[in-house]
Amino acid sequence: MFKLVTLEDAIRIPPERFGEEIDTVGYEQLKMKYDGMVDEELGYVIGVTQIKVNPFGKIIPGDGATFHKVEFSLLTFFPKIQEVIEGEVVEIAEFGAFIRIGPVDALLHVSQLMDDYISYDERQGVLMGKETKRKLQTGDRVRVRITAVSLGRSGGSGKIGVTARQPFLGKIEWIRKDVEKIDATGAEESGDAKTVGESEK
Repeated sequence: MFKLVTLEDAIRIPPERFGEEIDTVGYEQLKMKYDGMVDEELGYVIGVTQIKVNPFGKIIPGDGATFHKVEFSLLTFFPKIQEVIEGEVVEIAEFGAFIRIGPVDALLHVSQLMDDYISYDERQGVLMGKETKRKLQTGDRVRVRITAVSLGRSGGSGKIGVTARQPFLGKIEWIRKDVEKIDATGAEESGDAKTVGESEK
């Protein structure tokens, strides 16, 4: 899920940047430090926003720069196990598909795609079910459930595993067809019940 996290830190403003807009300098300093970070507590950091730099700084002996406290917010993406999320297929491989969810790609392993034997067509870049004939390819929209999250230590890229082998998960077109079947079955059953009720009268 996406969220805004409010933090406090300290920034160093070098002498050559004295006189510049302090919030602008602070934004650049924080951007260099936090943008693209992957952290166990923060998740994937997408960007820095809402900066407020304390105009009163401190000077440390031997360093001509000033150090200022700063309050700011980070826009982050923190994947949680069991969370259902939609994304786009960005790559197909023999072992599965990579799904773009938020700012990161999650792995949908072939064993977690569907209840069917799956073949891989490298030339067409397609994963296809033998019995269902359902195909998955680059550009498809899918709904998946997060099953594994490993953000690792700060500086790592992290890994996310997902599944589509549960009701109402998978390629969006598959889900629509499954819902239509259920609606049609429900309509038939209610029609049968009405017929029985009328015959009893």
